[in-house]
Amino acid sequence: MDADVVRAVNELTARWARNLPEGNTVVSGLGLWPLLAILATAADEPGRTELAQAAGLEADQGSAQALQLVEQIEGSADLHAALGVWLSDQLKLAESFDSVMPAPLRGQLTGNASVDKPKLDAWAAEHTNNLIREMPIQITPDVMLVLASALSLRTTWARPFKEQIRRVYDGPWAGGSWHWLERVDGELDAVRRYDDLTVVTVTGDADVDVLLGVGDAPQADVLAGLLDAAARPEDGVPGSQLISKDDPGPGLTVGLTTAWKPDLKLSLPSFNVEVEHDLLMLRELFGLSAVTTDPGVSGHFSAISPTPLAIGQAKQKVLARFFATGFEAAAVTGMALMRTSMPTQQAKRLEVSLDRPFAFVAVLRESRLPIVAGWVATPTEPGD
Repeated sequence: MDADVVRAVNELTARWARNLPEGNTVVSGLGLWPLLAILATAADEPGRTELAQAAGLEADQGSAQALQLVEQIEGSADLHAALGVWLSDQLKLAESFDSVMPAPLRGQLTGNASVDKPKLDAWAAEHTNNLIREMPIQITPDVMLVLASALSLRTTWARPFKEQIRRVYDGPWAGGSWHWLERVDGELDAVRRYDDLTVVTVTGDADVDVLLGVGDAPQADVLAGLLDAAARPEDGVPGSQLISKDDPGPGLTVGLTTAWKPDLKLSLPSFNVEVEHDLLMLRELFGLSAVTTDPGVSGHFSAISPTPLAIGQAKQKVLARFFATGFEAAAVTGMALMRTSMPTQQAKRLEVSLDRPFAFVAVLRESRLPIVAGWVATPTEPGD
């Protein structure tokens, strides 16, 4: 996998993470990046430069790199991806359309929501294994083109957790009862400390791992720090060294076990986080400032169509679920190009206890490509 593309997706996800509101959340920079890359190739200035900078690439390479990334993801055992484009039967296409819009043509738009929306929703469900059953785009007669990506991830833990109901007596979640996960194994170095951030890697049985991060910094810094650590898996201080320290790190204590050698105990709440993001609320961050303004007489995407077009909708539906036997995540990201409507708004045991807010990120193990990243501010599965 192209290291520059992996770095660009990581940086996009980290910038997004620093601009998220407080509370439970999850995002997929990986779901958004191919759309920004394609639109960078298709856009006129100044939108072309803005989109290219947001995607971290050369504009003329965006479409090809987006398609290549999706094709490479399809080689994963656990992660799957798809691109799609739908066109209005009223849209006249430029001769350059095929070269700037490599996403597979999935169908025609009639402008009738009762006809078009079920088709878009069915595509979203098909390519997320029914984890997301709706395309987050509203169909109106002014929608001329819909560009979308879909991701689905399902992995099984190499070592499952035991599940129990646990009442929490201390910390920010005190007084609640939650579905709690716990396991013990000998992989001390699954824990690493990066300065003031503790990172735990939970290994899947194929090619995806989930990293959990806990620290004393604000949510944005912990999540961004976890993404940085995900790109540097061999850095940091390993658990085999931390177990000998008086202050091993945030979320860590050193206890005792009856096992004959040191081990690692990990406990945390199961979680289920689902969010819909309006990407136009952060249009500057995503390079969407120029291409969401009045298209004028020539539009922002003359390589797509001579019809003046502007981006009127940009949204992502995304979810992540961490449970005893595995992890699953999905994202559907859609953008609507519109012709007139403007946008809307006894040995030692190292113990890890995530009994306070923590970050998570799922990555392809070899390339370190981040898939989804999020924050658990409060447990989501009450035990009562």
